[in-house]
Amino acid sequence: MCEFSLSFYKSQAELERHLRKGPMRHPPGDEIYRNGDLSVFEVDGEKAKVWCQNLCYLAKMFLDHKYLYYDVDPFLFYVICEHDDQGFHMVGYFSKEKESASGYNLACILTLPQHQRKGYGKFIISLSYELSIIEGKKGSPEKPLSDLGRVSYESFWARRLLLILRDIRNQPRAEQRTVSIRSLSDRTSFTTDDIKNTLDRLQMLQYVQGQYYINVNPKIVDYHLLRCGGEGVPVDASKIHWTPHTHVAKWLR
Repeated sequence: MCEFSLSFYKSQAELERHLRKGPMRHPPGDEIYRNGDLSVFEVDGEKAKVWCQNLCYLAKMFLDHKYLYYDVDPFLFYVICEHDDQGFHMVGYFSKEKESASGYNLACILTLPQHQRKGYGKFIISLSYELSIIEGKKGSPEKPLSDLGRVSYESFWARRLLLILRDIRNQPRAEQRTVSIRSLSDRTSFTTDDIKNTLDRLQMLQYVQGQYYINVNPKIVDYHLLRCGGEGVPVDASKIHWTPHTHVAKWLR
């Protein structure tokens, strides 16, 4: 298999002959992010159908629940690459529907096994929300999540919310120390349901006399932050060069 064109070959000789022809050295799409040696390409499943189908075949080897591999037209694929003088080497990707009736901002996520535990999973999740912020929408991953996906998202949601709540808790004036679930949603582009479920799981959402309160006890916040893992590879939002697409209703699923 060629790591750039994702074409499959029966023998090493066929692959070597293909490489001698000088194939493209990057995914067949637009580069929307570059920071150091890390790049992200947006690939349209309708415009690069065979490449995206082969990407899905590759993903199916590592994702038990993966079933989409032929109907790629309604999807955009965001491919994360490390680049050097040999080209752009894929480390992972995520896909999203061009138009999602349920408001999903991510359909499938994969970090290739040799690049796992390097922080790319949280980078991919963070990037999907940065794109939602640019779109002015609230986003959530397609449900149900796989076991590994649920662990990654729960850790990401918890860390992001805890850091915001800790910052709010440390504000000098009392009026600056008030926050609502809706304002957290506006700040992060998380859905209110994902925020409620995360705070409830952390036992920070309390119901008192008919109202919900967020308990931002410093000890509780620090306790959970220690268990959320690291930040992963950070996304520098200033390095994103991307404009939201206008899609037609035929892509609604």
